[in-house]
Amino acid sequence: MHTLRHTISELIYSSPISSPAHFTHPHIHIYSHSIPAYLYIFVLFYDIILVNMLLKSRMSLAKLVMAKLLSVFLFMEVIASGFRFGVDGLRMDYYIMTCPFGEQIVKNAVDRALDDDPTLAAALVRMHFHDCFIEGCDGSVLIDSTQDNKAEKDSPGNLSLRGYEVIDDAKNQLEEQCPGVVSCADIIAMAARDAIFWAGGPIYDIPKGRKDGRRSKIEDTINLPFPTFNASELIRAFGQRGFTAQEMVVLSGAHTIGVARCSSFKSRLTGVDPTLDSDFAKTLSKTCSAGDNAEQPFDATRNDFDNLYFNALIRKAGVLFSDQTLLTNAKTRAAVNGYAMNQAMFFLDFQQAMVKMGMVDVKEGGKGEVRHNCRKIN
Repeated sequence: MHTLRHTISELIYSSPISSPAHFTHPHIHIYSHSIPAYLYIFVLFYDIILVNMLLKSRMSLAKLVMAKLLSVFLFMEVIASGFRFGVDGLRMDYYIMTCPFGEQIVKNAVDRALDDDPTLAAALVRMHFHDCFIEGCDGSVLIDSTQDNKAEKDSPGNLSLRGYEVIDDAKNQLEEQCPGVVSCADIIAMAARDAIFWAGGPIYDIPKGRKDGRRSKIEDTINLPFPTFNASELIRAFGQRGFTAQEMVVLSGAHTIGVARCSSFKSRLTGVDPTLDSDFAKTLSKTCSAGDNAEQPFDATRNDFDNLYFNALIRKAGVLFSDQTLLTNAKTRAAVNGYAMNQAMFFLDFQQAMVKMGMVDVKEGGKGEVRHNCRKIN
């Protein structure tokens, strides 16, 4: 199954052609020129060839349809690869001339790591979120602490982050192929996207061109959402970064993969929590009997990206208080119910919200750099 999905992703992301277009989206504005006539001519010419092949050979209708679908995918990619985002400098084809195989290098590194350890999919997505929520999507979460500076990764909220070696592996290969070109911030964003697809989630492209930040301080992580936040606090925290309540809910759906440690939910077990199913409370208590570091999956398919997380909330089986509160709040309940009933809608909204999250406070030009080593500032 993974092999088929990887083949499809390579078909969609491998086109080197870049053509401008105009596209509108409720949250993202993409600007460019009109689509050149030669692209339409190309597709028309390709259709004529296909019909001719059907008439002159024994080519089946099914094969014709498949060939036509591939041409549509190619045409869509030709259009999409030229998109220019409202954030200056970010483009889908940012590395097409300077590091054309950069995305494939990252994808291969992610696929190898997840084939060995599927739990890293959730870790890479979480790393991207923790990076973007503090100082923007600038790779600051990767920086190691020094004698003079305590970095973000050493804060209590980040101590459980994993997957740094996957980013290092991709960066080392990129530095061999195209030194000083691909930023660590872009690597995190691409790795999260590829991890979601590997786990069975939606396939989507992201704009590239982020620069790496030069600041990483432990005190900044106070702005990370806490697992004890209620829905109103979550709405406010995400709203400060430009997200709606609905976008906050759909991004919370990333908890469909991964686990939570007992230390982050044991406070729910000390009294009677009316939002927690009594049988599930026993399950959480059994987990915590193994200690604060014991892990509890967010839903029944911890390594599969699906909508079971939202179904768990409806059953009052959300692991974290900040999960279950999404069902109890009137401003977020409808989104939870909608995503529980419609996985396709969840996938569509999730990929759009992830693209938006990946553009939070990005550094461009002289405001950042391309680190040679993701763990330290140049």
